[in-house]
Amino acid sequence: MASNNPLVTHIYTADPSAHVFDGTLYIYPSHDRETDIQFNDNGDQYDMYDYHVLSMEKVGGPVTDHGVVLSTPDVPWVSKQLWAPDAATKNGKYYLYFPARDKQNVFRIGVAVSDSPSGPFKAEPEPIPGSYSIDPAAFVDDDGQGYLYFGGLWGGQLQCWSQNAAGEWDLQILDESGTPLAADDHDRRFFEAAWMHKYNGKYYFSYSTGDSHYIVYATGDSPLGPFTSRGRILEPVLGWTTHHSIAEFQGKWYLFYHDCSLSGGVDHLRSVKMREIVHDAEGAIHLASSD
Repeated sequence: MASNNPLVTHIYTADPSAHVFDGTLYIYPSHDRETDIQFNDNGDQYDMYDYHVLSMEKVGGPVTDHGVVLSTPDVPWVSKQLWAPDAATKNGKYYLYFPARDKQNVFRIGVAVSDSPSGPFKAEPEPIPGSYSIDPAAFVDDDGQGYLYFGGLWGGQLQCWSQNAAGEWDLQILDESGTPLAADDHDRRFFEAAWMHKYNGKYYFSYSTGDSHYIVYATGDSPLGPFTSRGRILEPVLGWTTHHSIAEFQGKWYLFYHDCSLSGGVDHLRSVKMREIVHDAEGAIHLASSD
């Protein structure tokens, strides 16, 4: 599938989290909007106000925009900036995890629930206790155990919560010699945009390197790591940020990501795209040909 066409063009979308529920592909992006806020290092220009849900019945087919499923006024503790979300399902309910600034201007992670994967979602009145971060990524293993990865805000702070377990884990990403990646290893270190998928019994942890603008991945034998750095999935795209997800749909694997090509390079006006990927015999990830 060609990689140069946004999935939707009537709104700006970013930070796509893709999942397959009941045979339908759902994408949970953030919703960029035009503002007059000047670019700054706090990211104030990324002033997202609400969330939409997108869905597809087949690759290359129509993309349905299910409209606004949650907005800032719907969440009592939120002041602004509904950033990159993710979703998961359990016992017939669908949960939307999202970061936003609270009334003290601190990023927290909240959760909202729906009876449908397409929403609308009703938010819990308070953020998740102890959550002071961004970029939640939900992963449910084959045994039904759930995990929530999160981290970012100037890079690092990578942690994971495990269902029915107290506290959080600090995850390690190692180089080929087994040494934890250093913070100044800008081409490989974790910065933000955590994602987890499982292939052939291996756990693939992928993420953004931040100021070097790569999507890279590491693999391990447990969803809690440690993970060994394996290489790059996506080279830098147009725009400062890069954020992705990976999902299997109808027998093929796809990378979902964003860039700023539709807006002509405006950093805070991004568009979600998708591209097929393959895992080779050694488990390495490659972009499939776009021909």
